[in-house]
Amino acid sequence: MKNKKAFTLIELLVVIAIIGLLATLSVLALNNARAKSRDAKRVADIKQIQTALELYFNDKQAYPDALTVGGSITSTSTTGTSTYMQVLPSSPTPNVPGVTGCGGSNYTYDADTTGSTYTLEYCLEGNVGAIPGRVLHTATNASLYIPE
Repeated sequence: MKNKKAFTLIELLVVIAIIGLLATLSVLALNNARAKSRDAKRVADIKQIQTALELYFNDKQAYPDALTVGGSITSTSTTGTSTYMQVLPSSPTPNVPGVTGCGGSNYTYDADTTGSTYTLEYCLEGNVGAIPGRVLHTATNASLYIPE
């Protein structure tokens, strides 16, 4: 009789279990990285919108009445048209579920009737620096840039 060298059934099951565990851990880490990436985009979007709004305010001495996702922030004068933001971004999907006021997938903009103040509302999935996650945040012209 010859001795055949081979893996036993138990050894194969242990290897398959280890591979499954490693695959599960890598998928969880990837999902966490994706959520952080979406949050970083949300914070960057809000900062860019705030910068465009301040440039608009410097030229017009008022903030725009309304903004639409996919639209732009522009002003027209006798000397031509100034574009402050070519395309207004939308919040990345999936949105932040289970938080009051965070059901929509876009940022919310509201200016007062005089055009002297505005609010931008947004949500984050997790903490980003000093900004806590899973709550409705408001950025205004009084708090020009959100903390990092």
